[in-house]
Amino acid sequence: MNTAVIFAGGTGKRMNTRAKPKQFLEMHGKPVLIYTLQHFEEHPNIDSIVLVCLENWIDYAKKLIRQYHIRKVTDIVSGGASGQESIFNGLSCAYRNSSSDKDIVLIHDGVRPLIDSDTITDCLESVRKYGSAITTTPAIETIFVDGDGDKVGKIFNRSQCAMARAPQCFYLSELYEAHLKAQKEKKFDFIDSAMLMQYYGAELHTVVGPVENIKITTPTDFYLFRALLDAQENMQIVGL
Repeated sequence: MNTAVIFAGGTGKRMNTRAKPKQFLEMHGKPVLIYTLQHFEEHPNIDSIVLVCLENWIDYAKKLIRQYHIRKVTDIVSGGASGQESIFNGLSCAYRNSSSDKDIVLIHDGVRPLIDSDTITDCLESVRKYGSAITTTPAIETIFVDGDGDKVGKIFNRSQCAMARAPQCFYLSELYEAHLKAQKEKKFDFIDSAMLMQYYGAELHTVVGPVENIKITTPTDFYLFRALLDAQENMQIVGL
């Protein structure tokens, strides 16, 4: 079984929105989260979806899922106090529904609505071949470590760098066990699944995804999403 755990637990503080969390903001009359869910709903190799949601917004999420006929969502669970805890809540649910140690889990952000089918397929194939799949895009700007005060630290060759995005994919049982180890060792500061799995010895393999697979965090991201979405629709109209 291949399960997508979709994290939609952000409050949207950097989006400066007061009415709704960023994942529920609408673009062309459809919530951002629904754009994301539909990619996994329509992929033939995704069997189920577990949605991790803000507790106070679970009923609203259920309403949207019914409205847009998202049938692969089997469970909606509340998020935790941190991203790591929230992902574990989703993983725990997926693990309870799992039937094989070869079941694959894809961890994805609810506010990355421009993921595509080919990337999902490539991630699944990478896990089957290597045991992991970290979606990336090439680094196009200079990256350096902050030094003391306002000093520039070490500068990296950007041709050797990549930007980690989502989904991040593993065998479900292996990621779940890594989370249990982290909890036992009281390590709660992993920024994502890739960092956690690498810490516990996993060899990570990359899948190059689309540059437009952005995470909508700020108002600028929201406007960029609209521009990219309109560009995609225009290309379909002219047959490109």
